[in-house]
Amino acid sequence: PERRLPPVIHVAGTNGKGSTVAYMRAIAEAAGLKVHVLTSPHLVRFAERIRVAGELISDAALEALIAELEAANAGQPISFFEITTVLALEAFARTPADLCLIEVGLGGRFDATNIFDAPELCVITPVDYDHLEMLGPELSKIAWEKAGIIKPGRPVVVARQMDEGLAVIRAEAEQQGAPMTLMGEDADAWEANGRLLVQIGERLIDLPQPALFGPHQFDNAGLAVTAMASLNHPRIDDDALARGVATADWPARFQRLREGRLARMAAERGADLWLDGGHNPHAGQALAQAIARLTARDPRPVTLVVAMFARKDAVGFFAPFAALEGVARPQVFTTTFDSPNAASAEEIAAAARTAGLVAEPLPDVTEAVKKALAAPGPAPHLLICGGLHFAGEVLAMDPETWPR
Repeated sequence: PERRLPPVIHVAGTNGKGSTVAYMRAIAEAAGLKVHVLTSPHLVRFAERIRVAGELISDAALEALIAELEAANAGQPISFFEITTVLALEAFARTPADLCLIEVGLGGRFDATNIFDAPELCVITPVDYDHLEMLGPELSKIAWEKAGIIKPGRPVVVARQMDEGLAVIRAEAEQQGAPMTLMGEDADAWEANGRLLVQIGERLIDLPQPALFGPHQFDNAGLAVTAMASLNHPRIDDDALARGVATADWPARFQRLREGRLARMAAERGADLWLDGGHNPHAGQALAQAIARLTARDPRPVTLVVAMFARKDAVGFFAPFAALEGVARPQVFTTTFDSPNAASAEEIAAAARTAGLVAEPLPDVTEAVKKALAAPGPAPHLLICGGLHFAGEVLAMDPETWPR
């Protein structure tokens, strides 16, 4: 099926892949294009991974395709992500669309999605330390994995990178003869008076503030705009770029929760509730910057409710919160979630203390939120974070918060 698709944009990187894909999808749809999208992981329902011509795949279509593919596979070994990728590509191949956005599952070079000989475009978001047990441990090794999606002669748009990772990506692009557009060098994006400015060569594009919250989203949106503008599609004009940037939606990425039982508990206390799936040091830095921005306009205390997988660098995740300047250090309540690979609340609390934060372990997210809201003083900014699996459990608590 990968040979029967509309033009493919293949996206790899450590952080910001999902947000960048969300902006690209919103821009394309604002231009009136039909878009297939494969992302991972899902938060509540498996169907979130596969968006066919703009709509989540239906349960009926999923059931029929699963039966067909399982019969074709005839009991041979196949991983969950491999069959998911085939499911998506087969669904995409059977439905007309104008564009196909494919997010790498893990790494890139040996990922199940890395089967496109000539993608329309490749995009590499910031590369950082994550999944070290499979991709690392050196940043150069991680970057080599991500750079594996670059194909001979096909253009690649690359986010700002640390020097060690950039050297590897640049070398791969040169070896493949792939024209590379590097943010900060060949193009750039920055915030000015609350708006997003994107410079691509001689072209300066003035755009609204990105729909997703946090200073890091200016980088993600700028990367997406640069990528979509590089397609030179006649329908992707400045108006489509602006409407896409302003309307993108991507759950559990500093998402303001206004519905569901936890949101109602927060509202009764006068607190605002946010949800984010970030789980590594780079994500911790982005979240800390978002918290700084939030408290600059509303200087109330910040409280974190955190759960994460045991293999994550929890101390590295918490360190940016402890280093915030001009902001009181957040109070931390730790908990766990339903996975054999989840860290215990006590383990995460110990990591938070090592990073210099005050932390208390609690048995579940509801109890943690209750304790956070019961603290004396002003109603806090309350952020639930630590991983997409944990964020998915939070969203799954109430049907009104399920991603659509």
